[in-house]
Amino acid sequence: MRTFLGVDGGGTKTAFCLLRADGSVAAQTQAAGTYYFTEGVALVGRVLREGVAAVCAGAGVTPAEIGYAFFGLPAYGEVSGDVAALDAAPRDILGHDRYAVDNDMVCGWAGSLGGVDGINVISGTGSMTYGERAGRGLRVGGWGELFGDEGSAYWIAMRGLAAFSRMSDGRAPAGPLRDLLVEELHLAAELDLLDLVLNRWRGDRGKVASLSPLVARAATLGDETAARILVDAGHELALLVDTNRRRLGYAVDEQVPVSYSGGVFNAEGVLGPFRERLVSLHQGYDLRQPLYSPVIGAALHAARLGGEPLDARARQRLRSAA
Repeated sequence: MRTFLGVDGGGTKTAFCLLRADGSVAAQTQAAGTYYFTEGVALVGRVLREGVAAVCAGAGVTPAEIGYAFFGLPAYGEVSGDVAALDAAPRDILGHDRYAVDNDMVCGWAGSLGGVDGINVISGTGSMTYGERAGRGLRVGGWGELFGDEGSAYWIAMRGLAAFSRMSDGRAPAGPLRDLLVEELHLAAELDLLDLVLNRWRGDRGKVASLSPLVARAATLGDETAARILVDAGHELALLVDTNRRRLGYAVDEQVPVSYSGGVFNAEGVLGPFRERLVSLHQGYDLRQPLYSPVIGAALHAARLGGEPLDARARQRLRSAA
């Protein structure tokens, strides 16, 4: 039976899934991240080779037997000079040209909405939206942690750290966030936060983003500043969606399917304000819970691109398993 490979790249890990045409999962595995800006483009090829070998071994197939593959890679398209190398990376690994490469945002959209027209908003370490309508795809956001990625885990964490500094100095009333960061980060003195983030972590975006759940926890403990950060994050993410809708040309009275992916949406303090702001921006939004994970979405997209989209029965089988 034909199999389709989906690959969802990320900063910390890359997920691989081989999906059969009947909707059953043949194998899944994970490898290291494919965010290559620190180590160079060659990192992508090494990670993909390892992951493809492992997932094929798990399914008992060879790369040459894969019907079609889709590789969603972080930062794809953000450096024009790297696109050709990224496009070519899977060729020697698979031994054929039955594949496509694009940004990992496509995996989130294909998984959350099942590949139908609509908009998916991603909020993990970074943030962006990807939408499709009538064959046209559009990205909004994803400008990076230095001057973008509004509503992302990194964005939330940085505002949490800024709030901590103000609480520590006495410029703002101390809330649960202050004690929580001191306890969880094992700070002997509050100024040790500078050494931890700037010297030991060297401002690593993933490590900084990992602090966002602490901001969410502080909000549940009654920290008003932390709660406001989460509300603002939800509103920023809603603005990304609404901008995508307008630029895709949806009519005022047209229904727009919307879904979401990424760990930030695990916090109700973000999801609730996101939902409320969406309604205030456009009455036609149809907010849906994600159908599938991004890596399953990548495999579904591979089947679609290969001209063999899964039928309704296969999709239901896959949904039931998920």
